[in-house]
Amino acid sequence: MILATKLREGTTVDMDGRILRVLSADHHMGVGRGSAMIRTKLRDVISGESFDKTFNPEDRLEPARLEKRPHQYLWTDGEIYHFLDNETYEERELTAAQIGESLPWLKEGEDLFITIYETRIVGLELPNTVQREIVYAEPGLKGDTAQGGSKPATIEGDIKVTVPLFIETGEAIVVDTRSGEYMTRAK
Repeated sequence: MILATKLREGTTVDMDGRILRVLSADHHMGVGRGSAMIRTKLRDVISGESFDKTFNPEDRLEPARLEKRPHQYLWTDGEIYHFLDNETYEERELTAAQIGESLPWLKEGEDLFITIYETRIVGLELPNTVQREIVYAEPGLKGDTAQGGSKPATIEGDIKVTVPLFIETGEAIVVDTRSGEYMTRAK
């Protein structure tokens, strides 16, 4: 059991037969004679519904029994995305709706994790950083690097990132998939 005070962003719980992921949890101390409370924003991982719920600090929640399995992204036919389980070599298919906001980050041959609840696929987890090639970047002007400025660039997957002025089209960079921020040049 998880105490409500231990709820953090990303925690997944089983509440009333629903698998819920904590999107945010704010701990509020009571004022005067009021008691403390934990205000949360939760998302049902199966239906995608988001809602707010307030817990008392003494409330106990059941942790969800999710299984994260390593997979490799294989290919897409435009509607269905195909993944290979790295342990059982079973092929799994997901739709764009199931992949959600992770869709632009997919690249053939890369590894990621698929989260499974019982037999249902409930999520996809990308690696924290990925290597991508710059598809387009404005040319940096000579002398601009002295101030350490930045410019917009487009990487594979048609994702917009902000990069230092010395980065050029065709270079490979490392990007944080959680924030979409440039990390460093790829080695």
